[in-house]
Amino acid sequence: MLVLVEGCAGAGKSHLLGRLAHLPEIAEVPRVRWTCGNGDASLGLPDDGPVLLLVDDLHRAGAAESDRLRKVLEEPRPGLAAVMAYRPEETAGTGLPLGSMPMRYPAELAVLRHRVEAWDVQQVAEAVAEAIGERGTPEAVARLLERSGGVAQVVVDLLTVLRDTDGRCTGAEVDSAGAPVRLTELVLSRTEKLREEHRAVVWAAAVLDEAASGPELLAVAGLSGQASRAALAAAMTGAALVADSEGRYVLPVPLAALIVRDSLPWSVRQELHGRAARMIAQRQPVDWAALVRHYRNAGQVRRWVRAVERAAQAATETGRHQEAVTLLEHTLASPLVPHGARSRLAPILARSAVVGLRSDQTVKVLSQLVEDDSLPVAVRGELRLDLGLLLNNQLGRTDLGWRELERAAEELREERADLAARAMAALAMPQWPRGSIDQHLSWLRHAEEAATASGIEAARVAVAGNRVSLAMCCGDPQAWRMLEQLPTGSADPEVAQHAARGLCNAADAAVWLGHYARAADLLAEGLALSASSGAAYVGRTGLGTQLLLEWNTGCWSGLDARCEAFVMETSDMPVLSADARMVLGLHALAQGAWGRSVEWFEADAAAVTACTAAPLAAATSGGLIRLALARQDVTAAAAEAERAWERLSAKGVWVWAADLAPWAVEAMTRAGEVAKAEAMTAAYTAGIEGKDSPVASAALEWTRAVLAESKGNWEEALLHYRRAAAAFGHMRRPYSRTMTAEAAARCELAIGNDEAMAQGLAELAVCAQTYTELGAAWDAARTRAELRAHQPVDERRPRGRPSYGDQLSPREHEVAELAATGLTNREIADILHLSHRTVEQHIARAMQKVGKASRTALVDPITGNK
Repeated sequence: MLVLVEGCAGAGKSHLLGRLAHLPEIAEVPRVRWTCGNGDASLGLPDDGPVLLLVDDLHRAGAAESDRLRKVLEEPRPGLAAVMAYRPEETAGTGLPLGSMPMRYPAELAVLRHRVEAWDVQQVAEAVAEAIGERGTPEAVARLLERSGGVAQVVVDLLTVLRDTDGRCTGAEVDSAGAPVRLTELVLSRTEKLREEHRAVVWAAAVLDEAASGPELLAVAGLSGQASRAALAAAMTGAALVADSEGRYVLPVPLAALIVRDSLPWSVRQELHGRAARMIAQRQPVDWAALVRHYRNAGQVRRWVRAVERAAQAATETGRHQEAVTLLEHTLASPLVPHGARSRLAPILARSAVVGLRSDQTVKVLSQLVEDDSLPVAVRGELRLDLGLLLNNQLGRTDLGWRELERAAEELREERADLAARAMAALAMPQWPRGSIDQHLSWLRHAEEAATASGIEAARVAVAGNRVSLAMCCGDPQAWRMLEQLPTGSADPEVAQHAARGLCNAADAAVWLGHYARAADLLAEGLALSASSGAAYVGRTGLGTQLLLEWNTGCWSGLDARCEAFVMETSDMPVLSADARMVLGLHALAQGAWGRSVEWFEADAAAVTACTAAPLAAATSGGLIRLALARQDVTAAAAEAERAWERLSAKGVWVWAADLAPWAVEAMTRAGEVAKAEAMTAAYTAGIEGKDSPVASAALEWTRAVLAESKGNWEEALLHYRRAAAAFGHMRRPYSRTMTAEAAARCELAIGNDEAMAQGLAELAVCAQTYTELGAAWDAARTRAELRAHQPVDERRPRGRPSYGDQLSPREHEVAELAATGLTNREIADILHLSHRTVEQHIARAMQKVGKASRTALVDPITGNK
């Protein structure tokens, strides 16, 4: 049998031969490996018996080697199997691996051909994961595939460079890795082997950096007549160029374009770029993005700037805002751009950046431009508006962003009322950490007046979207009617972007209000509209809201993985990743992984800082208070409660206290500050009166229950806990429903009569099961411990230890599960109502049974698997 393995340079043919040489299934068969090109024709085959002949670089075989291999194949011995690898592009244009003479294969020899294909995105992703782990982003995978053309050796060589970099690996890091040495030498050697007059076609292909027809390539190369045809033929024969599936000419690997360009003198490159620009300008429609590159490298500044403007406008009109941002950043960073052109290009950059994703370079450019007194005031104001939005939304620098928005509103008031309205509407958003609800309402009134005066629909929609958001955030019952008036079907891209923002903001507000079904519908519509209108930043905010919605509605399966992926994707935008980080912190708390919980709550110092959205800050503080109470650190819990309550009181949006109030009141009562707890409850009661917020109403019942329980009023507390549990159950918020049901059961046990005890124990059993199903290991363990503590003596396990052999007993499993989360022995003892010594013994036995040297390796904290 003969297998001819073909593939381009670096495709992995040699690797394949190496794997064949070490197949365990043929361990007893003699193997002979041979690499052609050394001039020696003695293959060293054994005299008889089966043999596997593995030949590499067949395209390099000299005359003697070819003759020897031909003889072996044309007169094959019994038991011969041969695998011969070669590069089809280097077979001197014949496509025949053993020269131009046809082979005389005997009838009994099976001849097969196998092509080693380029890697696909999945294979590149696997190589990235193996080389650099989780640091490799999807963007890096896509860029590696694009730059390498899927050639395995190029991917591996690039990853060797990237392995030594720090932090996340994105497309930018892939670009900065440059060209691998192996590929550089291959590409330049192939070009150098061409006659001097033929090399221009390779240079032209590198400058164009795209598939081109023969006439296009020759026009850029400056060749014509017989010489042009000879140049193309020579480049193809020498493998310096290859043909794609459409019959167009390309370099063998996309990265080869960079290698060839860098090898050319600057004057030659300029001339080639100039000819490329003339050729591309004749196409219809005009590819302005390609013209930008060629005019810039040809040194034609005026035409370059004009092409930039046209390309940026085309990108923004079709929703490709990140493309416009990148293009304009690079352009405005150049001192060659005339002053007049800057005032035209900068507003396009600013508008695109606001709907795109974070770019520190854009912020830097805009920060410089807004201080340029030579620019018209209205232009500076427009740039300042978008700079303020970028600072607030993408960077989380809300104090600075707020000031820029205030200055923008003043600078734009006279000449651009529509833009002034947008600045004022942004200041009306209550999520900002600073400002009170009265200030936000005042800004909204000014924004509505300015939008009406402008007569511009986009301004009116921008303000309307924020008016809906403000009303929804406050629990205004009229907000739903306002929402219906958003022009979500507008064909105007700018109007559609504002409508998408209004929908996604409304969805986020609906989650905080407890309208989960409505929030899901709004979110689906908002995400679809943001995608179709190119509002990338808005889409990312919606994805964060989706994670928050899943947490509240108990969709916890795989939630940690989804949150961690989102945090990695948005790691440079703390405002965007805040939802996911808080959910991870709350989930870790429920699992008993208290150390990890603190890490997520305080990641990037965004737990309750000046850049955290007000509802997130309140909910995160609720989590921190609960954690401190679980650790019996009442002083820390009370201090966090007072700080959080002061922030929320200053804001005045009381529906956002739902995840804070019960824990804050419990912290104050346990600290002996009952009067403060009563004042908090009263303020919360007054603050949500008349508001359309199911979760706030349920949390108020919970808060009242906590206050009553702290005073020993068990019947009153039981009534409020039951009301809270019913309300949480109605809105499908299972974790909160179970916590309040557990608290109700605790009150029934405290009441103490037989009926209450029986009902309390039954309810605790249901709660323990629900916690387990959710994945709340700490809550489940605490509830089971409470059950055991109140179990009648005659129903407890009889004296004497049952034998579980080498299996974990139920109690050992329970202790091991908590130990694996990172809880200390003392914390486990408090949760399970056990002695410190008993916990130590259970952990020691569990570690011995499962053969683990580390307590953290004992059990998966969710599944309970060994």
